Amino acid sequence: MNMSDFHIPRIMGIINCTPDSFFAGSRSESSEAALSSGISMIKEGADILDIGGESSRPGAAEVDEDEQIKRVVPVIKEIREISKIPISIDTRSARVAERALDAGADIINDISALRHDTSMAALAAEREAPVILMHMKGNPATMQLHPQYSDTIREISDELLRFADRAMGAGIKKEDIILDPGIGFGKRLEDNLALISKIDQWRPKGFLIMVGLSRKTFLGKLVDSENQRSADYYMNLKACVGFGKAEARPEFAKSVPEDRLIATCAANTWCIAKGVDILRVHDVRAARQIIAVWEAFSWDF
Repeated sequence: MNMSDFHIPRIMGIINCTPDSFFAGSRSESSEAALSSGISMIKEGADILDIGGESSRPGAAEVDEDEQIKRVVPVIKEIREISKIPISIDTRSARVAERALDAGADIINDISALRHDTSMAALAAEREAPVILMHMKGNPATMQLHPQYSDTIREISDELLRFADRAMGAGIKKEDIILDPGIGFGKRLEDNLALISKIDQWRPKGFLIMVGLSRKTFLGKLVDSENQRSADYYMNLKACVGFGKAEARPEFAKSVPEDRLIATCAANTWCIAKGVDILRVHDVRAARQIIAVWEAFSWDF
C-alpha cells in the first residue's frame, strides 16, 4: 500500500474501542457502536480510519493483547466488508497488529515508534504495511510526569529521524513511513506550541507528517487562559467606568474535551497551512469543512 497515492491533506478518523479514552465522544464499547462510528466517519469524508483497543491517554495502563484483539478485530472485519477505506491499527503490540492486518487493516500506528515490541518492525517490513512512528517521552502511564527538554524542536525532530532510520534499516520503505511529533505525549504546553507553530521548519524532509491534537489538554489550557483573560478585562473595564453593582470576579471551570472543538479546528487549520499531510481527528465533518475552505482559498484565480 503506497501512501503517496492518497490525496492530501488527509483525514484520519479516530475509533477507540475502549471504555476509558480521554474523550467520551470517541469511545465505542461494543463492535456495533464502533461500526456505526466508522460508517458515519466514512460518510463524512474520512480518508483513513484509525482503530485501537488500548487507551493512550496520560496515566493509562497497558491492555492485554488478547483483550485488544477481542476489541478491534471484529470491528476491522465488519468495516472491511462494507468499505475499502484504508484502516490503521493503533497498537504497540506486533501480535495485535498481525491479527488486525489479517482482518483487513492496512497501516500500523505505533505510538512507541516500533520500540515497545521488537517484532513490530519485522512484521511491518514483511507485510509491506505503512507505519506511523510517533515521538513519546516515556509511556502513557508516565509521559506527563514532568517532561523536560533542552531544545524541544531539535531533540524531537532528531529522534523522529532516528526512528525512521531504524525502520528503514529493518526493511520498511521510506515512502511507507509517516512521522508524528506526538502532541501531548510527554510534552509541556510550550513544547506542543513550539512543535506546531514551526512544523514547516523542522519537519524531516521526504516523510509524510501526521498530527493528532484533537480536543487535547493543551488546547484546554489555551481556552481556559482566554476565558480568564476575558473575565479580567470585563472586571477592569467595569471598575474603570464605574457601572453596575459590585460583583465577584467570574471563576471558570477548567475546560473538558467536549469544550474544545473550536480550538481544535483553529489548530488544525494552522497545521494544514503549514503543510501537515494527515490530521488525526475525532470530528471528521469539521475537519473536512476546514480542508474544503482551505482548498478553495488555495485556487489560483
